[in-house]
Amino acid sequence: MTGGSLGIRSGSYGSLDKQLQNGVLPIQAPSATRTKPSKVFKEKETLVHWICKFAGRKKVGMLLLCVISAAVFVWVLYVGKGEDQEIDNPKVNDSLRLNNSGSLLINELQSIRIDNWTSLPVSVDGTETRAMPPPPPSYFLGYTLPAGHPCNTFTLPPPPADKKRSGPRPCPVCYLPVEEAVALMPKVPSFSPVVKNLTYIYEENLNKKTEFGGSDFGGYPTLKQRNDSYDIRDSMNVHCGFVKGSKPGRGTGFDIDDNDLLEMERCHGVVVASAIFGAFDIIQQPNNISEYSKQTVYFYMFVDEETEGDLKTNGGLDESKKIGVWRIVVVRNLPYMDARRNGKIPKLLPHRLFPNARFSLWIDGKLELVVDPYQILERFLWRKNATLAISRHYKRFNVFVEAEANKAAGKYDNVSIDFQVDFYKKEGLTPYSEAKLPVTSDVPEGCVIIREHVPISNLFTCLWFNEVDRFTSRDQISFSTVRDKIAAKTNWSVNMFLDCERRNFVVQQYHKDVLAHLGRMAPPAIYPPPPPPPPPPPPSLANDPPRIFSLETSGESIVSAPVRKFSPRSGRDRRSGSRCRRKVGKDTALS
Repeated sequence: MTGGSLGIRSGSYGSLDKQLQNGVLPIQAPSATRTKPSKVFKEKETLVHWICKFAGRKKVGMLLLCVISAAVFVWVLYVGKGEDQEIDNPKVNDSLRLNNSGSLLINELQSIRIDNWTSLPVSVDGTETRAMPPPPPSYFLGYTLPAGHPCNTFTLPPPPADKKRSGPRPCPVCYLPVEEAVALMPKVPSFSPVVKNLTYIYEENLNKKTEFGGSDFGGYPTLKQRNDSYDIRDSMNVHCGFVKGSKPGRGTGFDIDDNDLLEMERCHGVVVASAIFGAFDIIQQPNNISEYSKQTVYFYMFVDEETEGDLKTNGGLDESKKIGVWRIVVVRNLPYMDARRNGKIPKLLPHRLFPNARFSLWIDGKLELVVDPYQILERFLWRKNATLAISRHYKRFNVFVEAEANKAAGKYDNVSIDFQVDFYKKEGLTPYSEAKLPVTSDVPEGCVIIREHVPISNLFTCLWFNEVDRFTSRDQISFSTVRDKIAAKTNWSVNMFLDCERRNFVVQQYHKDVLAHLGRMAPPAIYPPPPPPPPPPPPSLANDPPRIFSLETSGESIVSAPVRKFSPRSGRDRRSGSRCRRKVGKDTALS
């Protein structure tokens, strides 16, 4: 081994061969040509000479070797302890933090960046660069079913040719089994374009100086604030209901007991929500729900005090606060006089009521769920890589036509509907046409909403609720305006599936008042119906003696009444018919 390989310049420190003869590298005295050493260096040199004075060079070398060995040993122990801690607490992805229950908190996931990559440093000689394998993606990027899967080639069959039933009807849907759907549930949230941080406005002292609309529950945003909320940015602060109070459901209007709020905050994963106000509907229990869903999916039914009293009297509500799979949550201090408008709060703002839930499925109180929630989420969200899905109206696609239908049905006063449509028309609303493709409709069937709670979908439903709070409660009219304004600034879109597919997983029941009205109108049913009276026997002629038929197998005989023979039509009848034919012929000839 040469001096060059050890990195020691022999010209500066003398001959290396002579130094190696004694087995150690002696400490060199400074040469006369070097600069005057500093005071610190003299103190170190005096200490070394003092050590060498009492010990030989070999003993000094052994002492230095022991000190170096002890330092290496301590360093090895320190490194080994750090590796044991990393084994006990492995790091899968620093950007995905887990809470105490092991579930991913959506509020923590919203700050994840998609370019979160790490790599190892370059080696010393600069000739080799090793990079760590890329971590799992921070966002759900969708998936495709394997080749040959039946759902890949599934097509809707033609509707049945039943002329007696011309209205809407369900159609087949290709669902995956529950086990497969659960296995495909995304482990990380979907990507939220543009907006990454969404916060909500709180106003203890409401400023009611606005042009029109608004409420104490949703605030009174000005038109300038409304326009600013459609300027999509990375970080946004918008009106989204619950503008007063310390937290949603506590002193805000739409108030909920603290025990229920605590349980709602513990909801991680999938929530199915519904509401009945004014004892307007009968609670429908879901069917075909797997045992896994009964254990992992949270079913919440929001009711007012009137509905609570009706359920205690007729529905079997007790101290357990449960009816079937539904957990009943009583809401007090409702912010609106209109029960339908109160229902828009859990319908459009579930991310405010369930801040840690990842997915939610809203169904109107009149609907019966007949398909497992995981199958619905897989089919309409995960397989489509969408964050919000809603069915389009089975017949109407145009907002202007929908507005006229609402006026004709008396759903809201005509002046308010006309004012809202004219306002949107001045902003650029046009009738739906094929020019809007791939958008398939401007009118949703809003009784079912399937969504993932990410910033962009939360923003959409916040702004949708603000339109309902400012204008009429008919959310079908304001849907397309909010959707198109957000889509103009982002590449986000809504999965609008067929209405017949919606009817496949929910069954619509009648409202309670309709059922009572039908019960009063229906005549009393008699089942089974009484048998019809026997026909009278044919008349017999006195001149015809009874005929006797003999049986060849026995001596018994059966006597039957005589059968009257009917002669053909008489000549008078024939002449009448011939005159009719002649008359027709005459008329035909004259014509």
